[in-house]
Amino acid sequence: MTGDFDVQGKRVTVVGAARSGIAAAELLARRRAQVTLTEMRSDAPDAEPLRSLGVQLELGGHRAETLTHADLIVLSPGVAPDQPAIHEARERGVPIIGELELASRYLNGRVVAITGTKGKSTTTALTGQMLEAAGYKVTVGGNIGAPLSAQVSGSTPDTVHVVEASSFQLEQIETFHPWIAVMLNFSPDHLDRHPSVDAYGAAKARIFENQTADDWAVVNADDPAVLELARNGRARQRQFGRRAPIEHGTAIEDGWIVDRRPGGIGRSGAAGGGGEVVRLVPLDAIHLLGPHLVSDVMAAATIGAIAGGAPAALTAAVESFRGLEHAMELVAEIDGVRFVNDSKATNVEAALRSIESFESGLVPIIGGRFKGGDLRLLREPLAARAKAVVAIGEARPLLADALAGAVEVREATSLQNAIEQAFALAKPAGTVLLAPACSSFDMFRDYADRGRQFKEGVLTLSER
Repeated sequence: MTGDFDVQGKRVTVVGAARSGIAAAELLARRRAQVTLTEMRSDAPDAEPLRSLGVQLELGGHRAETLTHADLIVLSPGVAPDQPAIHEARERGVPIIGELELASRYLNGRVVAITGTKGKSTTTALTGQMLEAAGYKVTVGGNIGAPLSAQVSGSTPDTVHVVEASSFQLEQIETFHPWIAVMLNFSPDHLDRHPSVDAYGAAKARIFENQTADDWAVVNADDPAVLELARNGRARQRQFGRRAPIEHGTAIEDGWIVDRRPGGIGRSGAAGGGGEVVRLVPLDAIHLLGPHLVSDVMAAATIGAIAGGAPAALTAAVESFRGLEHAMELVAEIDGVRFVNDSKATNVEAALRSIESFESGLVPIIGGRFKGGDLRLLREPLAARAKAVVAIGEARPLLADALAGAVEVREATSLQNAIEQAFALAKPAGTVLLAPACSSFDMFRDYADRGRQFKEGVLTLSER
C-alpha cells in the first residue's frame, strides 16, 4: 500500500462507468473522496447504486469542468486518454491515473501481473488455480472477472492478486509493482487505440517498469519481440519456451513441462546453487484445444514454480482446468462437424494461432471491426487447411481482398447465416471455427456477446 496516497476530501473524477469505473468509484467513495463518475452513455443502470455512497453521476458526456476542476482523474481502461477534455485537464496539471494504478496503491498483498497479445485470460485463470492448489490465498481478476479495485477490501499481506493486465491498463500506471510480471507474446493489436505498434509495445513493457531485483520477470523465449521488450527490466528473468533452447527456465522434455533451474526456488524467492531438472506437469494432463495453449500452461507453471508450488499441486490444477468460455471452447458436434468458439481471438495473431491448431477440413468465421494488423498473414495457413472462409461484419471487403486467390471467401449478412454456411461447407467431418481476428463492436456488445450468440446459433442449428 502506498502510504502517502490519500483521497479523503479530494474531488476525484472517474471516467467511464463500465465494471472498472464503477469499482473505482466505490473504492474512492469508501475512502471519503468527493467522487463524480462521468459516462458518455445517457444511462448507466449498473452505476445507480453508487448514489447511496454519495457518488455524483454525470451521464451523456464528459463536461470539461468536471475534469479540469478535479484534484485527481481515474480512467477506466476503455477510455482513450487522448480525448480533448482529458488532454485539457492534463495540460492544467490534474494528475491522471488508471483504475489498475488506483487499486494497486491500496493493496496489501503481492501482485502477479500477466500481459500479452493473446492468452492472458487463460493464463491468469490457470495461474490462480495453481497458486490456490499450492496453498496460497488468491484473488483473480483485473481485465477479467472482478476489477482490481473490487479486490482491495479483501487484500491482506498474505494475499496473492493474480491480475490480467491489458495495454490500456498499463499505459496509465505510475507505481504499479508486480512481484511476478509475465509477458506471454507480442504482435500488433489495438492499433485503433494506440498510435503505432511501438506505442502498443511500450505500453505492454511498462509491466516491468517498477520491478526491482527482488522480483521476477517471466518471458516467452520463443518470441523475440517479448525478449526485446523485457530487455531493460531490473527483475530476475525466468524464460519459458516450447521451441527455444532453455538452459535455465521452463521447457518441454520427454513429454513433461520441466523446470531447468540452477537451484531450488522456494517461497522466499531465493535461488540456490546446483543445477537440477524438476518435472512440473505432464503434457497429457493438459485438456485444452490448440498447441499454442501449451505455452500458456508453461507460463502458469513457471509462476507456480517461482511461488514454490509442488509439482503435484500444479499438475492437479492443470488436470482440472478445461479452459475459459470463448477461448478455443468446444461447443458441439453436429453430424460429424465440430464447432469451436474462439471469440476472444480478436486480432490477427490470435486468429492465426487458432487456425493453426487444426490440420484440415476447417471453415473459419472471420470478421468484425478491424483493429489493424496484416490479414494477409492468414493466407498461407488458410490455404493449407481451410475449405473456405465465411466473412462477417465490417471487415468483409478487407478479408475478400486480403485472402483473394488463397482461399474461397463467402460473405454472410448475420452470424446465424455464417454458421449455416460454414456448417454446409464443413461437412462431412470438418470444423467450424469462430476466430474473428477483429473486435466485435460492429455487431455485438463485446467478444463475450459474440461468443454467446455463436453458441446459441449452433444450438439453433442442432435443434433443426
